[in-house]
Amino acid sequence: MGEYTDAPEDNILNISDKQELNNQEAKGILRAEDYIFNLDLPLDINPFLIKDIHHAAFHHLYLWAGKFRTSTPTVGNFLPPPPSQIPGHMYQYTDEVNHRYNNINNEDDLVRCLAYAHHRLVWIHPFTNGNGRTSRLFTDLLAYSKGYQGIQLYQRDASEDKKKYLQAIRQADILDYSELENMIRTQLRALE
Repeated sequence: MGEYTDAPEDNILNISDKQELNNQEAKGILRAEDYIFNLDLPLDINPFLIKDIHHAAFHHLYLWAGKFRTSTPTVGNFLPPPPSQIPGHMYQYTDEVNHRYNNINNEDDLVRCLAYAHHRLVWIHPFTNGNGRTSRLFTDLLAYSKGYQGIQLYQRDASEDKKKYLQAIRQADILDYSELENMIRTQLRALE
């Protein structure tokens, strides 16, 4: 579920064992899933909702949980926006997600909304860590609220699936969402 990537001294529980920290992060993701399942509908999609999801997942471990990052990391082969631009990007992002979300008329619209919502949050990279996990939680929230199951873009231990996912994200970086949309479309299942 979660995968620890920071230095051990960054966690407030002073956990030095990587496996234990991974377990704690996974427990946090489960708490965040519980949080999103219990949100009232209709959704109020705004930057604070996304910060709350991140906080629900990581507040028991990190002081930076639910707070926008204050430095610019290298993410793969690109630099995300600098910290000073994150609030503006997040407001623009949530405005666009709201527009797409409120104009979903069929599954194709939903797939396009989910792909955009997932990718752009990863691209903005608003948090110190846990951006991919928060993006997956937010994507699942949007799917659930429209009557669909969560989207599993790749299995954690399936390196081939993750390679395909990362390729789809790289394509979306150049605004070609087709691979990511196809991945989401194959996972889309109505809630029973």
